[in-house]
Amino acid sequence: MYKLFRSKIAIALTLMFIVFLVGVFGYRLIANFSWVESVYMTIITVTTVGFAEVRPLDSNAQIFTVFLIISSVFIFGFAISVISEYILSKNSLQLLKKKRVRNKVKNLSNHVIVCGYGRNGQQATERLMAYKKPFVVIEKDKELIESHEDNVLFIEGDVNEDDVLLEAGIENAQYLVTALPDDAVNLFVVLSARQLNDKLFIISRASQATSVKKLQFAGANKVIMPDKIGGDHMASLVVMPDLITFMDKLSMEGKHTTNLEEVEIEDFKGALNYKSIRDLDLRRKTGCTIIGYIEPNGNYIINPEADLELQPKGKVIVLGRPEQIDKLNQMFQLD
Repeated sequence: MYKLFRSKIAIALTLMFIVFLVGVFGYRLIANFSWVESVYMTIITVTTVGFAEVRPLDSNAQIFTVFLIISSVFIFGFAISVISEYILSKNSLQLLKKKRVRNKVKNLSNHVIVCGYGRNGQQATERLMAYKKPFVVIEKDKELIESHEDNVLFIEGDVNEDDVLLEAGIENAQYLVTALPDDAVNLFVVLSARQLNDKLFIISRASQATSVKKLQFAGANKVIMPDKIGGDHMASLVVMPDLITFMDKLSMEGKHTTNLEEVEIEDFKGALNYKSIRDLDLRRKTGCTIIGYIEPNGNYIINPEADLELQPKGKVIVLGRPEQIDKLNQMFQLD
């Protein structure tokens, strides 16, 4: 729709420019005015301001002026109507979009709220889209919203305001990711979010090491320092290049390309029959290998023994090729 309006506006501006040129050259050739006088006469004629003529016009110049006035009135009227329609339609469309977004957010539950759509925010949403995890982005930059609103559900506003968080459905959300570059703003968002939903799992970005404990104390479950992670990764490529390259190849881009998967024991069919990792027998059934186990209390066990006792609330971390992970999902219906 915007493209159609822009093309109409371009046509209107082109016609106005043509009328201006016709007027200037017409008065120059027909009335023998100077270039300055021709421009002046054209301007006062097409705008119908009613100033006096430069000098009396002969019959040819008068006829030319009549046609110039008539054509300019129609063309200027067309231009004004197109611009007015564009402005009104844009405002109406924005209202409709906001209403549609609010309706979609109302129907969401256990979704993710991403605060800030900068570099880290965009990376987070790309991963969420790959896993088809529902999410809402809070962003106050209108230009940024307009350039990505076709693919992302945006709430326009300031994350520091509780009303904006409520509009994003924080009461029904499962996760909140605050990826803003300012640690003080992230801290305020964490405090507000924790107040509004005490069960929310909050992941916050931190730029300064001194901010980590403050964010955790404010209620963040996890605090990530992107700069530190990037530096550690680059240093690791120097110390252990082959190992890190191998780890990078463990793709986790989406459901159908992943090499790693975490599975809750309760998700398996007949979970009560699986007392140990040996009972699961995933290696034979799917080709996947269990490389880790997460106890209900959050304790991580790397490369667990086959006889490790499984608990209903525990999780296993599985490694496999994409087709093996797909087989695992199909067999246990984890999708």
